[in-house]
Amino acid sequence: MSSIPTKDEVLAWISDHPTQTSKRDIAKAFGIKGAARIDLKRILNELADEGHLQKRRKTYRDADALPPVSACRVDQVDENGDLFLEPVEWSGEDAPPKILFIPKRTDPALGVGDRALYRLAKVTNEDHAYEARLIRRIGDGPSKILGLFKKTAEGGRIIPIDKGADKEWRVPPGAMSGAKDGELVEAEQTGPKARMGLPQARIVSRLGDPGAARSVSLIAIHQHGIPDAFPDEVIAEAEAAEPVQLGKRTDLRDMPLVTIDPADARDHDDACYAEADDDPKNPGGHVLWVAIADVAHYVQPGSALDREARKRGNSTYFPDRVVPMLPEALSGDLCSLHEGVDRACVAVRMVIDAKGKKLSQTFMRGLMRSPASLNYEEVQAAFDGASNDKTAPFLDSVIRPLYAAYRALVTARASRQPLNLDLPERRIALNEAGRVISVAFRDRLDAHKLIEEFMVLANVAAAETLNEKKSPLLFRVHEEPSPEKLESLREIATASGFVLAKGQVLQTRHLNQLLSQAANTEHAELMNISALRSMTQAYYAPENFGHFGLALRNYAHFTSPIRRYADLIVHRALISAHGWGNDGLDPAEIERLKETGELISDTERRSMVAERDTTDRYLASFLADRVGTEFEGRISGIVKFGVFVKLDDSGADGLVPVSTLGREYFVHDRDAQTLTGERSGATLSLGQRVLVRLAEATPATGGLTLELLELDGKPLPNTGAPRRAGTRRKLIKNREKGAKLKKKARRR
Repeated sequence: MSSIPTKDEVLAWISDHPTQTSKRDIAKAFGIKGAARIDLKRILNELADEGHLQKRRKTYRDADALPPVSACRVDQVDENGDLFLEPVEWSGEDAPPKILFIPKRTDPALGVGDRALYRLAKVTNEDHAYEARLIRRIGDGPSKILGLFKKTAEGGRIIPIDKGADKEWRVPPGAMSGAKDGELVEAEQTGPKARMGLPQARIVSRLGDPGAARSVSLIAIHQHGIPDAFPDEVIAEAEAAEPVQLGKRTDLRDMPLVTIDPADARDHDDACYAEADDDPKNPGGHVLWVAIADVAHYVQPGSALDREARKRGNSTYFPDRVVPMLPEALSGDLCSLHEGVDRACVAVRMVIDAKGKKLSQTFMRGLMRSPASLNYEEVQAAFDGASNDKTAPFLDSVIRPLYAAYRALVTARASRQPLNLDLPERRIALNEAGRVISVAFRDRLDAHKLIEEFMVLANVAAAETLNEKKSPLLFRVHEEPSPEKLESLREIATASGFVLAKGQVLQTRHLNQLLSQAANTEHAELMNISALRSMTQAYYAPENFGHFGLALRNYAHFTSPIRRYADLIVHRALISAHGWGNDGLDPAEIERLKETGELISDTERRSMVAERDTTDRYLASFLADRVGTEFEGRISGIVKFGVFVKLDDSGADGLVPVSTLGREYFVHDRDAQTLTGERSGATLSLGQRVLVRLAEATPATGGLTLELLELDGKPLPNTGAPRRAGTRRKLIKNREKGAKLKKKARRR
C-alpha cells in the first residue's frame, strides 16, 4: 500500500499492533516512502493533538490503551485472592483499564501498593481489559512527606514535621496544588534524589491549619498511612447487615452478662458473668462466662468488609477520635453488645477451682441480651460499698460473684508468675474544642484487673480448644528476651544495686524478683522501664512459641474481634472446628495465615507508633505555654547526642542536648548507658533524679527541648570554656601518633 492512509486506518492498525508504534513501523506497514513520510507525520501529529494518540519519544500509541510493557501498581485483591493492577501513568479520559495479574509459581508475593514492570496482553470478553505477567519489581513508590508549607518567590518549601527530619523540600510553582502559606500538606517526591541541593516534591493533599486541635491525630493518620476512609462497597455491606435471629444458637438472653468498660468506651465487644460452682466435686470453685461479639457472622471471608478489615489489621485509638477496623454500622451498633438489645455472640463457659485453675471450657455460638453497660469506676465503687442506681440491682447477683472468681484467678496468677510490670497509663483529657485540659495517670482498679484476668483466661481457652481440635489459627507469640538485651538489663540492675541471677533459663519469676527488689525505692520506675525495653515485640503467627510475658504455653487473641483482625481469625477457626456454619476459616485463608500474621503485626506496630506520636504532640501542645517552667523528672534514656528525661507530672519525654550539658566533652558508654564528663567525671545514668527547665515545645513534631539544672539535687560542675572541636581532634590525633612512635621504639 503506497497511498496515504486515513486517520481511522492508522488508529485501527496501531490498535491491532501495539508493539509496533514508531513512525517507521507505521510507514513500513502502509508502504510509505520518501516525501510521503511528511504527510504521515502530519496525520500522526494531528491525531496526537486531537487526543487519539499519545506521542512518546519516537512512538505513537492509543491514548486510551496501554503499551505492551507498563509500570503498574497493585490496586486491590478480590474475594478469590486475585490481584488487580492499575497503571502508574494514565492519560486517557476514562477510568484506567482493569488489569488482572497472572502470577507464575516463581513470582514473589505482591501486596496492595507494590509497583512493578509488567508485560500486558489485551483480552476481550472478560471483566478486565488486560492480563499482566511480571517482569521485575521496581521498588517502592515515591517518598511521602508531611510538613508545613512555606511560600517563597520560587514556589515554596515544605518543612517536615518528623522529629528526625532535618532537610526541607522544594516545591516548584506548578506543583503547589493551591496550598497556602503555613498550611499542613502531604507531598511526594518528584524526580530523582538530588545529590546536592534540596530534594523536589509536589503537594498531593492539603490538610489545613496545623494549629487546629483536631489536626493532631490527623497528622499521625496521614504520616503513618493509616486508612481512615471506608470504600463505598464496604459501607454498603455494613449498612445492609441485619440483626441475628436465634435459629440454632444457644439462647443466653436470660443470663446477666454485663459489659464493663471505660466510661468513654466507643464499643463493647465483651461481656462476663460468674457464679459459684454447685458441683460437689469442685468445692469453692466458680463458673465463669465470657461472651464476645460474633463479628464473624457479619464479616464473611473474602467480602469487601473482610478485605478492608485485613488491610487495616486493627482499630487505632487517639484521644480525640478512633480509626475503626470496621464501619460504624457494625463496630458501634450490630457488633457492639449494647444494653437491652439482642446481640449475636460467641461465648465460653469455663470452670475453675478454688485456686483459680481452669478445669474445663465449652464454647458455643449464642444470642445474648446484656442487662447493663457498666464502667470500671462504678463497678469498683459498688464493690467498695458505694453503689449507684445502676449498679445496686447487680451488686449481689453479678458484681460480688465476679470479684469472688477474680480472687481465685489472682491465686493462680501468683503461682504462674507472669511479668508484673508497674507502669502507669496516661490519660489525656480534651475539651469540646479538642484542646488538652489535663494530663493525668489512670488509676489501676481491681475492676480493671478483673476484666483483664477474665479475658486472658478466655484467650487461653480458645487457644487450647483449637489445639485440641488440631485447627489452624493465629497465636499471640511473645518470645523471651535476647541474650544481648538481657545482659544490658543485668548491667543496669547491677549499677542500681540489684541482682538478676545469671547462668539459668530465664523465667518471668526471675524478672519479678528483680522488680520486687526495686519496689518502693528511687530505682523502681527505672527498673520497670528497663525490664519493658528488654522485652521482644509480641507478634501473630500460625506457629506456637508461647507467650513469655504472660508465662503461658498456649495463647491466642479471641476477645476483641471488633478492633483486631487476629481475633476474627480465631473466631472463624472456632466456627470451623465446631461445625457451626459455613463462615469459618476457608482454605485460602489457612494457606496465607503466615502472611496475614505478618501483615497485622505490622499494622499493630504502625498504630502503636501513631498513637505514641499523637500523645507526644498533645503533650507538647499542652506544655507550649509553659516554656521557662522548671520540672522534676528522671533520666529515661541516654544517647550520644543527649539525655531523655521523663517529667513527673505529665509523663512527657523531653531531650537535653549534649551540647547544653556543660563546658566539657561527655563520653557516651553505650553498654553502661552513661554520659561521663571528660574533666569533671560527672556521670549521667538511667534513673537519676533531675531538675530541668522547659526550653522549647514544638507541637507540630511533639518535640520538647529541656535544659538540665540539677542532677541528683546538685548542679553540674562548671569546667570552664569548652575546647573547640578542631582542637580536640588534633589532640586525639597527636595521642595516636605518640602511641605509634612508642610502639615503634619498643620494636627497635
